[in-house]
Amino acid sequence: MKNGSNRSGTQRIVCRHCKKSYTLEPKRNAYSEETRALALKIYYAGASGRGVGKVLGMSKANVYNWIKKNDFNTGEKTKVP
Repeated sequence: MKNGSNRSGTQRIVCRHCKKSYTLEPKRNAYSEETRALALKIYYAGASGRGVGKVLGMSKANVYNWIKKNDFNTGEKTKVP
């Protein structure tokens, strides 16, 4: 059964049996791996997280989260404000 649409315009559905609402094919708003790699490269070259966000037109929180995730995966420690 149809149940309107979400903020991105994707159709929402309600299960007739359990009454759970869900999206059949949700849109992914993720940045590409190339964009993430570029953001990390700019950051490690000396720019601030805020500066990287401004240059690439994204939130500084995205940049800081990617830095933390990268440090966790590589075992390095980078101080993020």
